[in-house]
Amino acid sequence: MDGTVLVADDDRTIRTVLTQALTRAGCKVHATSSLMTLMRWVEEGKGDLVISDVIMPDGNGLDALPRISKMRPGLPVIVISAQNTIMTAIQAAEAEAFDYLPKPFDLPDLMKRSSKALEQRRRVPKVVVQPREEGDDLPLVGRTPAMQALYRLVARVMNTDLAVLITGESGTGKSLIAKAIHDFSDRRTLPFVVAQAADLAGIDGPSALLARARGGSIVFDEVADYDDDTQARVVRMLDLLGDNAPRVMATSQSDLAAKMEAGQFRQDLFYRLGGVTLHVPSLRERVDDIPLLAEHFLARGERDLGAMRRLSPEATDLIRAYSWPGNVRQLENTIRRLLVTASEAEIARSEVEQILGNQPGPEPRSEGVAGEKLSASVARHLKRYFDLHGGQLPPPGVYQRILREVELPLIEIALDATAGNQAKCADLLGINRNTLRKKITDLDIRVTRRRKLM
Repeated sequence: MDGTVLVADDDRTIRTVLTQALTRAGCKVHATSSLMTLMRWVEEGKGDLVISDVIMPDGNGLDALPRISKMRPGLPVIVISAQNTIMTAIQAAEAEAFDYLPKPFDLPDLMKRSSKALEQRRRVPKVVVQPREEGDDLPLVGRTPAMQALYRLVARVMNTDLAVLITGESGTGKSLIAKAIHDFSDRRTLPFVVAQAADLAGIDGPSALLARARGGSIVFDEVADYDDDTQARVVRMLDLLGDNAPRVMATSQSDLAAKMEAGQFRQDLFYRLGGVTLHVPSLRERVDDIPLLAEHFLARGERDLGAMRRLSPEATDLIRAYSWPGNVRQLENTIRRLLVTASEAEIARSEVEQILGNQPGPEPRSEGVAGEKLSASVARHLKRYFDLHGGQLPPPGVYQRILREVELPLIEIALDATAGNQAKCADLLGINRNTLRKKITDLDIRVTRRRKLM
């Protein structure tokens, strides 16, 4: 990796770490804590890549991106930020950032993305986003890799015409993702219509639905629950779409592929709805986001109810350990109840226990047992996954969800081991190269061709 990198961050530790890592990789580095200094360097023609924080002492890094683009078209900018909401990812895309990473970031991951930026020196296609009014809250919060990957994918698909299938357990926020795609797209001024099976009944049902949407967005809510007749109506309606057609989205708790294979869901409808599939992770899949979400709901309660509350460390530990079968919706309702029932400003663990009941928390996380076989490690994690449901069965579609969880890290690690060479990776995995390419696309895996930095 070679080139000159401009680093702007008010955190001295981050500047030092990035300077050392990039220098070892073969780059020249100029680092500053001032946005004004960064802009002067850009104007002087310095740098092949910019890595910038958002909140700086003398300005906002996102606000500076259009100026950078105007002064130096094609200069890639990687945004790093401690603001871990979907808005940051979307604003970074709108401002033509090459990439976006939340803090705390993974240094090897940032190095891979920096290498890709220096090699390609290309710009992300521009998407136009309506700025949100001050104080307008979008309750999609998360800094975990799974949520950040989801945010980036939302930013990439929102202004396309591809159908979007949003999957995830009940209460994960599938409808919020659909609304975000609509609200930040170029259809934002047009209607957003959520369609139930009853809306498609009767001879005039589909045409009435299209009239309501008027070229905006239609979301077929929990489409896996539609009966055969309703599914057929949706297919016919989609086949007749012409000019001024609405954006089509659908949500589903169930694994539609498995239902299709079992003869419970129409194949033609499955392929019409699955242009892009977005999976919204459960809270069990993003435990580190639970305290962040709790803080968000507490702040909302202070704003809406005038109730100032905070969780004690012991209460925070408990909500992290709880399995949350109802996901974000259950967490939000729990926090709202605590805002009303808590006797003190600091919410005690006992008050959380009273609301959540006596469900045992999950087993402590383990890095594995020395010498343990892979099958034994997988069995241990699968048992924990089932135990987290508190004696109830997980939602249908376990097989495909587990395969995806194993397949994603396997392919990422194999790509890393082969330095991003897909031909070598396919040979290593023992699969067809076209199959590998499809999985990379379906799993939204970023591939970087690189030399080993050893």
